[in-house]
Amino acid sequence: IILLYPSLSICQSLDIWEDGELCLNSLQCKSKCCHRSTGLSLARCAPKASENSECSAKTLYGVYYKCPCERGLTCEVDKTIVGSITNTNFGFCHDAGRSRE
Repeated sequence: IILLYPSLSICQSLDIWEDGELCLNSLQCKSKCCHRSTGLSLARCAPKASENSECSAKTLYGVYYKCPCERGLTCEVDKTIVGSITNTNFGFCHDAGRSRE
């Protein structure tokens, strides 16, 4: 861990990090989204996706290519087995309580 993330110290492991800070898992982030743009990029805490933004369904891995939706929104995505394994089940955030037109 120290080799991949030299700026992280052991004493930080119990802290909750702000957006923009390096992370290893979404549980470390205040927003609950540890985001990376590519498989080789460093993950950083990021805000959750807003309405009509691209999103990911919740993942077991704890790191997202697209953050999950803000509270009260639902990520409408077609889940597939391959997408679940590769963490590529993307969709868009919608307000499930609002009627569709």
